[in-house]
Amino acid sequence: MSSARQDALREQIEAILAQPLEALGLDLEAVELTPAGKRRVLRIAVDRDGGVTLDDVAEATSAINDVLDGSDVMGEQPYTLEVTSRGVDRPLTRPRHWRRNVGRLVKVVRGDGSTVTGRIRSHDDDGATLVVEGAEQVVPYAEINKAMVQIEFNRPADEGAADEVGEA
Repeated sequence: MSSARQDALREQIEAILAQPLEALGLDLEAVELTPAGKRRVLRIAVDRDGGVTLDDVAEATSAINDVLDGSDVMGEQPYTLEVTSRGVDRPLTRPRHWRRNVGRLVKVVRGDGSTVTGRIRSHDDDGATLVVEGAEQVVPYAEINKAMVQIEFNRPADEGAADEVGEA
């Protein structure tokens, strides 16, 4: 399947699933369709404030199955459906991702190639405020090339603590 057709199919799937998932209080985070031999794997990532439970995933899977079974968007070729949560290894790309990670340590790569690592203090529709080496720094979303939550094994008790973060 061509890249353009794949993108169009992904957009169709997103369009028909957004409302049913929203009705469950879930956000549709990602749709991936990959070939797997004679079958395809359709991976749907969902999320919500506070995270998703296994019951949420089961409920979403049922709703997604109902929608897909009632449409012809997937065509005749068989597929396997996988519904999952977003996971910490996905980049922060929308304001809601920043909201859900307030207090977490993030590494930001700016459009100019510079990086900054800090703890998310707050966010709004235009950017995020990070605590970097004890000082607040506003990073507009428009300047962000990539932002990833950093895994911490010994997270400081004071979420505003920034002694382990810095700028490169």
